[in-house]
Amino acid sequence: MSKEGAEGAAKPRLTAAEEQLLRHRKNLDFWKKKTARIRTRNLLTGLSIGAFVVGIFSYTILSVKQERIVEELDEEARIHIIRGPRTGANS
Repeated sequence: MSKEGAEGAAKPRLTAAEEQLLRHRKNLDFWKKKTARIRTRNLLTGLSIGAFVVGIFSYTILSVKQERIVEELDEEARIHIIRGPRTGANS
């Protein structure tokens, strides 16, 4: 028991500056780990939002193209209706 007491007494007491430095280092280590995790989350969030935006943009472009095709088909149908049916007598 005297040996444990001797070891406890032999341990030097840290100065205020050393304690502050130790706390600062622990704090830096904590934030380095946390920053890496936050950076990963931010990356995943950014990629998700980007994929969503690209999806909406692609869908919009596709629907506009389909609308133009439908308009072209409507125009062709109107021309054929105005001309009337093609028969052997009027061709």
